[in-house]
Amino acid sequence: MSTAPSAEIVDGCKTFIPLENNPDILEILCRNLSISPDLAFHDVLSLSPEFVREWYPRPCHALILLAHTPIYNAARSAIEPTIPEYNSSGPNEPVLWMRQTIGHACGLMALLHILFNLEGRRYVTPGSELDNLIQQAIQLGPTERAQLLYDSKFLEEAHMDAASRGSSTAPSPRDENNHHFVAFVQEDGQVWELNGGMNGPLLRGTLCQGEDLLSEKGLSLTVKDFLTAAEQGGHGEMSIVAVTGADAVAPRSS
Repeated sequence: MSTAPSAEIVDGCKTFIPLENNPDILEILCRNLSISPDLAFHDVLSLSPEFVREWYPRPCHALILLAHTPIYNAARSAIEPTIPEYNSSGPNEPVLWMRQTIGHACGLMALLHILFNLEGRRYVTPGSELDNLIQQAIQLGPTERAQLLYDSKFLEEAHMDAASRGSSTAPSPRDENNHHFVAFVQEDGQVWELNGGMNGPLLRGTLCQGEDLLSEKGLSLTVKDFLTAAEQGGHGEMSIVAVTGADAVAPRSS
């Protein structure tokens, strides 16, 4: 990794440079985390059925959403209070969820939630620093897990290096951030919404065999609420990245 700026303490909290929802930046972050190159990221430019069918590799088992705060609040302000406080730990959890306590780290948290849960963590290199962190996290409760991430110099350096390479001038950790990242992961047919800023993981529903997150039902269980909020509120600041793995097949048109 190149020499990158350090995190800053803002209002008593470690704070990062916000991450762009950009496939190139996510790939850099994955390289910094020693993730398998079989994991790939794709800008979602349109969700029309024809475009999805003709342009995106499938299956897609994860999505990363970045939404402007008004869109996020419109889509989730009524749901968040209904999510119970998560207190589980151990190897039998349905998903590995992490609470976010680092400022401006929701992009990192979205990627970590995908890496920690997608396809049995097959894209995490065994014995790597990230793998060692995961093995520690599994045994801890949510508060201790959050502290583990907060104290990780490895994660800080990996994130700050990637975040400083965005297509636009990197903001300061002290700059206001008016966007939220959310991860959606399909695991064993179940669709999970994973957001370290909520009280815990949210089970969105179940997909049938042959359906993925870019299918009609997959989109309805994931980003549809946010798209509706954006349309109704007249807000357009939102981006989606599709995540595919080793089983992805390129569309015939490409």
